[in-house]
Amino acid sequence: MFFFDIKYPASRYSELKTESIQDTLEKLKRRIEERFPGSGLGRVAKELGEVAIAIVGLVEQLSRPIWPIRILTFLAIALLVGLAAWVVFFTVKNIPAGESGLVEILQGAESAINEVIFLCLAIFFLANLENRIKRRAALNSLHRLRSIAHVVDMHQLTKDPASLVGEFNRTASSPERTMSPQQLTRYLDYCSELLAINSKLAALHVQCFQDSEVQKTVDEVETLSLTLSSKIWQKIMMLDVVVKKKKKEN
Repeated sequence: MFFFDIKYPASRYSELKTESIQDTLEKLKRRIEERFPGSGLGRVAKELGEVAIAIVGLVEQLSRPIWPIRILTFLAIALLVGLAAWVVFFTVKNIPAGESGLVEILQGAESAINEVIFLCLAIFFLANLENRIKRRAALNSLHRLRSIAHVVDMHQLTKDPASLVGEFNRTASSPERTMSPQQLTRYLDYCSELLAINSKLAALHVQCFQDSEVQKTVDEVETLSLTLSSKIWQKIMMLDVVVKKKKKEN
């Protein structure tokens, strides 16, 4: 048997700090409100802040054992094992001697195998009950973050750098675009920052709770946030080209 005695340094920079994430989000919320007062993006940032508070509480609960469920599970497993042992003892004690007794032993062995299978399934179900409860709570929380990522994407959807080009032709259904290139750049940058924080909030779910299904969902939320952020940065790069072009023309 191998024993791994690895001494890691104190986890000062190897874990996400909930306080730092909340502080960063609060500052971002103030920056959005100061530059774009009353904007929809500011309201999204506010809601994400409320979600972050709930996630911090959830992460603390995920890292702690649910003792009532553990105690009930232990008692239920002990009761099942004790009941199975009593049935076996009672059956063996009342088996008659002789040939008929051998037949009953074989029949009893077959029944015992079936009972053991059902007992193992029951124990497995009870032993994983706490993990399933935590998994459901984590998946519900991650679903909320996935929805917020799509909402942020909707807010940057109509922020098209092409509208700043002189030859851009508007139609009757074109959205109202009143932002300057600098304002549009900041707005898109704020969207990207919200997606980054959204991704970090998702990562908190598996920092103290290791579950394959939750980890898979966290990866999906992070991939979604990264993909949407990449689209935003393409717009920011286009804006940079537009601004440089206008400077040359002037």
